This record gives sequence, C-alpha cells and structure tokens, in this order.
Amino acid sequence: MEPIALSAALASFTEQWSPRIVTAVNDYDVRVAKVEGDHVWHVHDRTDEFFLVLDGELHISLREPAGERTVVLPKGSVFTVPRGIEHKPYAPAPTAILLFEPTGTLTVGDRHDDVPDHVDATTGHALR
Repeated sequence: MEPIALSAALASFTEQWSPRIVTAVNDYDVRVAKVEGDHVWHVHDRTDEFFLVLDGELHISLREPAGERTVVLPKGSVFTVPRGIEHKPYAPAPTAILLFEPTGTLTVGDRHDDVPDHVDATTGHALR
C-alpha cells in the first residue's frame, strides 16, 4: 500500500471518457477520468454516482421528474447524481474528474442511449 498521486494517475493515460481505478474503498471504486465533449444519456438504476472535478469544468444535464436542468461543476466542486436519474455529463474543455461508484458499475449505466465511439463503456481500467 503506497500513496497514489492523482496527477501521476491522470498523466498515465490519454483516453477520454475512459476511467482508471486508483483505489478501492470497501466495495467501491475510486476512479479518475479525463473528459471533454459529450458523454451519453444514461441511468444507474441501483446506485448514486459521485463526481469531483479535479480540473476544468463539468456540466451534468439531468432529466428529473420536475423537468430537465443542467448543473455546472467548476474545479473543486462535488455533485451526486441520485440513482434512477437520467443524466449526461459534458465538458466544454479538457477536464479531469474523480468518480466514486460501486465496483463493477458500468460508465454507461444500466440503461443508455447509443454509445458513441469516443465513450468507453467500461467498469474502469487498472492504472498502468
């Protein structure tokens, strides 16, 4: 067990929307990802999804019972998308994020729109 520098973890890969698992906490993965542009509309039926913006700015569009809205997360902000809420992350410029989700959770959720080529539908990749 050694400390992991998030800057080194992020420097170890270039792929967008392709998270790397930096550690685990109980049955949860802590993942980092580089993101830019659109992700995909998706839903996690059984789990919340936690976002921390490490650098840049992340927008998350939400389709809630009261209607659609977008939250904007500047660097240093956190936001949790509740289970069952359809959402689509978007980064207007290169952004680095940290995610906290149960191990084995797909990045595109349990239900999703067609997955574009630039989005990696994965449960996370190990750090190199």
